[in-house]
Amino acid sequence: MSNVLQFQAGGYRFISGVFQYSGGVAAEPGFAIQHVAFREPLPLVEGFAAAERIITAAGRPLTAFCACELRSPAPFTEQGFKDFNLIYVGTLSRWGIYDGKTNPVARSNVCPPIDPPREPSMHAFSFTQVSPGAAPTFVISGSGEAPEGAGTYFERTIRRGDTSPEAMREKAHWVLGEMERRLGLLGFGWRDTTGVQVYTVQDIHPFMADEIVRRGAARHGIAWHFCRPPVVDLEYEMDCRGVAMDQVVSPSR
Repeated sequence: MSNVLQFQAGGYRFISGVFQYSGGVAAEPGFAIQHVAFREPLPLVEGFAAAERIITAAGRPLTAFCACELRSPAPFTEQGFKDFNLIYVGTLSRWGIYDGKTNPVARSNVCPPIDPPREPSMHAFSFTQVSPGAAPTFVISGSGEAPEGAGTYFERTIRRGDTSPEAMREKAHWVLGEMERRLGLLGFGWRDTTGVQVYTVQDIHPFMADEIVRRGAARHGIAWHFCRPPVVDLEYEMDCRGVAMDQVVSPSR
């Protein structure tokens, strides 16, 4: 069962999850989350370096890094995903965020089949700023149609290998429910979101009205990214956020 824990060094709380990411983050009172997107995805090492420059220039410690959105060349096998995550958390360890056991950072990692990056890259990240009296802000991690728990993705994926309209509706229904669960753990709902993103190469129109709009997830519209989730055989992923500041930057390499 997920717990909500504080990460005082970063000024936020988080939903405990697996070692590679948390279920989501929310700024603690006196702080606000700022979302920064790169105009073009940067290779992961360069993305972390750019994030470090931006966070440091804002006068914040690197522990303020609280979420990121990644782009990968293609879906990973289960072992490949584990191997990648072991490399990814290395930077978080050096920054004093990941202690070898608990990872507070929220994340999504998806794969564009058209014009994919040559290597895993960073599309966007979020960090906390000191902001007395700020309205609550948050980022919910991406989730595909595989419930948390024991077993492999192969065993846990809902309607694995089935992309029929009925199967996609069932997958989306579960993922929307997981988004609502995570939002609720942090004290939020769809009404608090400023951005909701869908990642799939399958058709979402058959269930768009009933499963997305009627539940309140499209109050500011939906950003549909033509991307695949990061693990082979997953077909549908979502994440969401509620922030006061969205910024797009073109960092020098």
